Amino acid sequence: MTDNSKQSTPSRSGPSTLSPTVSVIVPVYNGGDQFDDCLAAIVRWKPTNWELIVVDDGSTDQSAALARHYGATVMSTEGRLGPGAARNIGSRFASGEYVCFIDADCEVNAKTFRNMAAILSNDSTIDALFGSYDTTPRAPSFLSQYKNLMHHWVHQNSSEDATTFWSGCGVVRRSLFLALGGFDVVTYKRPSIEDIDLGYRIKQAGGKIVLSKKVQVKHYKNWTLMCLLKTDVFDRGIPWTRLILSDKSRLVNDLNLGNDQRLSLVVTYLLLLSLVLTPFVPHAGFAAVALAVVLFGLNIQTYNFFVKRRGALFAIPAILMHWTYFVYCGIAFWCGVALHTRDKIQGKEVLPVAPIEDSAGQFKQAQTAVANTVS
Repeated sequence: MTDNSKQSTPSRSGPSTLSPTVSVIVPVYNGGDQFDDCLAAIVRWKPTNWELIVVDDGSTDQSAALARHYGATVMSTEGRLGPGAARNIGSRFASGEYVCFIDADCEVNAKTFRNMAAILSNDSTIDALFGSYDTTPRAPSFLSQYKNLMHHWVHQNSSEDATTFWSGCGVVRRSLFLALGGFDVVTYKRPSIEDIDLGYRIKQAGGKIVLSKKVQVKHYKNWTLMCLLKTDVFDRGIPWTRLILSDKSRLVNDLNLGNDQRLSLVVTYLLLLSLVLTPFVPHAGFAAVALAVVLFGLNIQTYNFFVKRRGALFAIPAILMHWTYFVYCGIAFWCGVALHTRDKIQGKEVLPVAPIEDSAGQFKQAQTAVANTVS
């Protein structure tokens, strides 16, 4: 399963050592040229005492060979299992006090690891930490720019005392990660909200999660409309709704679940209703205009951000896309409610996630570390 062969690596510019020790884990499936750039940045900025583990999730290209070229320890899922399972495998064999997950289509910068290490060193009570995308996504298309800027805005304007987790650029105390069973790849058989679910379980175990505004990565992904809708509705919106309804204490005023976002969704549907009634009901058109003004006002800071970053010509379609987002979020919510209701009627139970035993069979040590962390 593992291949520790090393080859010469490109020149690096990162610090020689940083504390605490971290194992950087990158799951990959047919990473292509973007994966080359991802690894080059990691090797350039990674401290020498941090290990790099690449878990090949059944690639048919040269991703594994490329990872070996950059000096990574290469592991294999021995079949297509998904990024969550790949991260679990890498964490089991990691040696660092923390495991840091970086997506294969992301690029760290000179400050990513430095800021991450500084935060963890200054506060030993932190069990998990995650960041955000930066404001310069590589793909030039409108949807790619919009989606990544929206992600940046949400994370940069959310509470640092986080209640969930993000695996695109996030770090977790390894002992706690293993004891909690890692990512739930049974419930979430395909990439979905397994990182959000992990964050909730960390908080329920008494762990501390920090959202750092200083830890950022560049995102390479080229978003299309169908990909965006599939991700936001089927991979995020519906399963997240079901997860929240299974424990309503998870409905917090933060990230995409902020009170202003919930109110915006209600206003959006009232606006749609007013537009439908305009030909038949007097003054419905005036109500629609008033509701549009309210919706704009609720999100004016977001739209100012778009203008400052990309200009008015970008902000106008971005606003329309944002309002469309509220429409399909409402659809995702009610689909999630329906599926949750079905599960309750059928008496389906959410099974606990089994702990992961590390490669040395040291799960008892992991349990002790978690007990000390939570107490």
